[in-house]
Amino acid sequence: MSALLVLVRHELRLLAGLGLWVTRRRHGIGDGSAFGYARGQGPVMFGFAFVCVIESITMSVLLRDHPAVHRVVLVLDVYTVVLVVAMHAASVVRPHVLDGGSLRVRRAAHVDLRIPLERIARVRREPRTIHRRAEGELDVVIGAQTSVTLELTEPVAHVTFLGRRREVRLVRLHADDADGLVRAVQALRQARTAPSAPADPPG
Repeated sequence: MSALLVLVRHELRLLAGLGLWVTRRRHGIGDGSAFGYARGQGPVMFGFAFVCVIESITMSVLLRDHPAVHRVVLVLDVYTVVLVVAMHAASVVRPHVLDGGSLRVRRAAHVDLRIPLERIARVRREPRTIHRRAEGELDVVIGAQTSVTLELTEPVAHVTFLGRRREVRLVRLHADDADGLVRAVQALRQARTAPSAPADPPG
């Protein structure tokens, strides 16, 4: 798939996320439990959008004597603001999802990784603000931080934004309720591995 097609598809997903946000719906929850991660990044994203609006006004003043160029720049500036808001909206409507069989780790429209529960060896709350790229590790960073670390028994395949496949054995992610996510994953793993009760002997 060409890079241009990937970018177009990505922007369409962002805009779809904006539509879900406006209508107060979320994507891909089903019967699972949702764990949001966008709370901390909201002020930063809207601050960035505000800067884009100021830049648009400034360019309108500077280009007032060049109407053709002004129209083009105005359209680009407005679209940039929409995309910034859509990026935050996509983060809100695409939370992490924990169901009976897997943990779905997401970040807006950029990352969507399903991790089977049986492959999670350890899960712990681990706040980190420094991340160094390492082979076999995936850092799903939100607002320069992660708060939950998953160690896997065997690799899972992660497909990058541009379609490259990576095998990862350790995943770091952020959740607004990191403790709640850790407890929920541990509870489900224990329930799946608990021995079944012995059958009653025949009477």
